[in-house]
Amino acid sequence: MADGLPSGGGLGLGAMALERTNWAAEEEPEPLEKGLFQDEESCSDCSYHDKPVTSLQSFVPEGKTLFPEIFQTSQLLFYERFRAYQDYILADCKASEVREFTAEFLEKVLEPSGWRAVWHTNVFEVLVEVTDVDFAALKAVVKLAEPYVCDSEVNTFTLDCVKELLELKECRLPLQELWVVFDGSGVFDQTALAIEHVRFFYQNIWRSWDEEEEDEYDYFVRCVEPRLRLYYDILEDRVPSGLVVDYHNLLSQCEESYRKFLNLRSSLSNCNSDSEQENISMVEGLKLYSEIEQLKQKLKLIENPLLRYVFGYQKNSNIQAKGIRPNGQKVTHVVSSTMMTGLLQALLRDKLCEEHCEGEIEVQFHRDPLSAINACFEGDTVIVCPGHYMVHGTFSIADSIELEGYGLPDDIVIEKRGKGDTFVDCTGADIKISNIKFVQHDAVEGILIIHRGKTTLENCVLQCETTGVTVRTSAEFLMKNSDLYGAKGAGIEIYPGSKCILSDNGIHHCKEGILIKDFLDEHYDIPKISMVNNIIHNNEGYGVVLVKPTIFSELQDSAHDGIEENKALKIQTSEEADAAERVDLEELIQCATGRMELSVRTDLSEQVEGNCEIVNELVAVSTQKGHMKKKRLSELGITQADDNLMSQEMFVAIVGNQFKWNGKGSFGTFLF
Repeated sequence: MADGLPSGGGLGLGAMALERTNWAAEEEPEPLEKGLFQDEESCSDCSYHDKPVTSLQSFVPEGKTLFPEIFQTSQLLFYERFRAYQDYILADCKASEVREFTAEFLEKVLEPSGWRAVWHTNVFEVLVEVTDVDFAALKAVVKLAEPYVCDSEVNTFTLDCVKELLELKECRLPLQELWVVFDGSGVFDQTALAIEHVRFFYQNIWRSWDEEEEDEYDYFVRCVEPRLRLYYDILEDRVPSGLVVDYHNLLSQCEESYRKFLNLRSSLSNCNSDSEQENISMVEGLKLYSEIEQLKQKLKLIENPLLRYVFGYQKNSNIQAKGIRPNGQKVTHVVSSTMMTGLLQALLRDKLCEEHCEGEIEVQFHRDPLSAINACFEGDTVIVCPGHYMVHGTFSIADSIELEGYGLPDDIVIEKRGKGDTFVDCTGADIKISNIKFVQHDAVEGILIIHRGKTTLENCVLQCETTGVTVRTSAEFLMKNSDLYGAKGAGIEIYPGSKCILSDNGIHHCKEGILIKDFLDEHYDIPKISMVNNIIHNNEGYGVVLVKPTIFSELQDSAHDGIEENKALKIQTSEEADAAERVDLEELIQCATGRMELSVRTDLSEQVEGNCEIVNELVAVSTQKGHMKKKRLSELGITQADDNLMSQEMFVAIVGNQFKWNGKGSFGTFLF
């Protein structure tokens, strides 16, 4: 380990793993009742010396039985670290004052001598005794403790080697390399906590370039708080795993570029002025400086709790498709945790025989669905055998593939672990998913997002946690014979300019059933929505919610008056109570692409009253939007507008749906 403080040790996975494994206890720590955050009044009446006690836990590092117990301090909560840095250590200091403020804090709370610690490095651990503390340098003066205790990964690292290394360091060790030996008296509690805060800060918060940043406002607000929040969001799986990897890569790149920049700047100071080498180095330095600034801006985007999700969405939505394999071969991927002979014979009979395949096919076997998805190219098929599969990443599907379960959905369960990732991200031109149950727990992202292209979901079960399915602008979603439930938001969110066909599905026990989102924006086309024979029930709010700006609600009456003028939309209503018929899905799709017709068949029963209400609202808004476009063209001097161009080229089918026991009714409008 270097003598100085580690520079910019970021939110590395290794640093986290170190705290959570070798140097962390298995059990959660009890709430701190005494220490850095205790007010003076709270202990004024207690007889501290009469009742020696510690409020911290102790543990023995795994496999280090020769060492004494040490204080357990690495599992502090977010608010404990936040308050320590804000109120006690950094306050409103500038980046250039961090070391000075930290030294002043340590001088107030740290015991200057008389305590033992484990000197921990990546290669060895040695028991030492602290004899003095150099607060300005953030170092402790130590000597070897008696009896001598050492554990090393290198067999040749002897006592003489330890003594020689201490002499080279002048017996001065960085405080963050010391882990305080446990003492039940409570005397060294604050010492252990103070060193933990210093260690955590320089491993996870501090960056080597921070001192050169502008000090326009305090360092805590600008850097410490967002990085601390990001650390705990990552620790609690609230950040998409891909974004975490990107962050670590960016941090490493920035550290490496900054190190090169410092070396180059140092070499320039030793060069003769106006030399050719100096001119070349200055050009390289400018390039490095520009690269560092770009990397720092990307890091700040991810560190910002509001912007990081936008950043993550853009990354996920721009996943590049692999295309067809170089050899043109299509592969069938078979997923099974264990492959028995009976299962293999059934697969050969039902899925892999010549009747189902064109000629010889290549078959690859996988133990989990995620690895199979990641191995796919254009046109591949993934067959998931019965089983319960746990995944920790995102199904990012950018190619046109088929993902099908071999059996019933309840027999093929894929369960998502981790809070930060979307379960399934679809950007492929034609994706088909069937016969699978997707289960989500304690998530912060939706279960399925279609960014673009067409995704077909058939005979599936979606057990959601936050939002359910999101159909983005220009995306197409076909959902048939499936069951969706449990979303804390909307079961299905439909964005402007998208196409959504829902047939014979159950959507229930969500906050809202279907949310038609912000589709009145004049820059986007109205979504094309077909809802046929769905059962939408037991949702907390409405079965279907239309989101639109408040300004348009004032024009609603005039829009209804102009419905008959819209020749592109025709409403056919049956007065017979038994006229609600099933509409073939293929006919719906054909009509959606080729006909300007609105077919509505109403039932007089309470369950289907919402069908007409939804249709009337969509038709009114479509007409209203057409009038707005005509008015804009007229203001631009275009007085003769083609009615065919003004039509939305939209087919809407709201047929045979049942709305039962929704908290606020079958249909509602949300104004924003």
